[in-house]
Amino acid sequence: MNLAYIPSPSTGVIDLGPIPLRGYAFCIIIGVFVAVWFGNKRWVARGGKAGTVADIAVWAVPFGLVGGRLYHVITDYQLYFSEGENWVDAFKIWEGGLGIWGAIALGAVGAWIGCRRRGIPLPAWADALAPGIALAQAIGRWGNWFNQELYGKPTEVPWALEISEGPNRVAGTYHPTFLYESLWCIGVALLVIWADRRFKLGHGRAFALYVAAYCTGRAWIEYMRVDEAHHVLGLRLNVWTAIVVFVLAVTYIVISAKVRPGREEIVEPDATDRVDLSKGADGDSDTESAADAGDTADAEKAAGSDDPVDAADATDATEGSDEPETNGAPETADKS
Repeated sequence: MNLAYIPSPSTGVIDLGPIPLRGYAFCIIIGVFVAVWFGNKRWVARGGKAGTVADIAVWAVPFGLVGGRLYHVITDYQLYFSEGENWVDAFKIWEGGLGIWGAIALGAVGAWIGCRRRGIPLPAWADALAPGIALAQAIGRWGNWFNQELYGKPTEVPWALEISEGPNRVAGTYHPTFLYESLWCIGVALLVIWADRRFKLGHGRAFALYVAAYCTGRAWIEYMRVDEAHHVLGLRLNVWTAIVVFVLAVTYIVISAKVRPGREEIVEPDATDRVDLSKGADGDSDTESAADAGDTADAEKAAGSDDPVDAADATDATEGSDEPETNGAPETADKS
């Protein structure tokens, strides 16, 4: 008998009057807010404008939710389209079932659309958001705890997860794979933050590091799970997916570092122009202003010079001026 374990909630829904508050959906929403908030801080630190991350997330999040659900339904179609199942359940996203691979893939399409509309590079935006996405996953995994799903093999370790009797599950204590993945994602976020500061990652390499690190943990965590899944050559489909995506992410890091080393100097042109006070309304640059200032200084120097030639030239220039004089001194117009 296991005397120490992690209890599961008796229900995944809390009714606030007529409004049902579902634990799974609540975790997803909190995760999205954390990702956008932290991504915004990183984007501003990179020289971007506050609010840009949220504006693009308006495109990325819906696409990501649809992509995550599509991946789940396609890879677990037997849960919805086999004999005796109700295909309408495929739309009940609040009951669980989001595939991270589909969420990232289709979410990237939405982010690309948002970035195109704002005229900013997608890789730079993805780099800023990468640790936030990992933290969002860490929070979102607790939705599996509310639904008592996606747990691991039976175990009696002190941190075992207690599962109650229910549809498609047997009461007992199991490995809390949701907790393992949640902690792993926190570690991935910290790794990306450290590596980004240490090596000045740019051009999508911080995001690729997040993908590679997540896939490493997902492979061994997926291997521990006991929920129904398709197998290829003895391995779960998601394990193969993690391996393939890991290879692609590492390949991208290596090639990108050779082709486009360093980090983007400007991630959002509009933000840079807004703080560039050296340009006037007509677009004149510092160089022109400095030249004008230099000419004025030269004229004043010549007028006060002991060199008779320079002084004479300055006097001639003054006498030849069309400006009216008052008390022997040229009148200066107020251009403030």
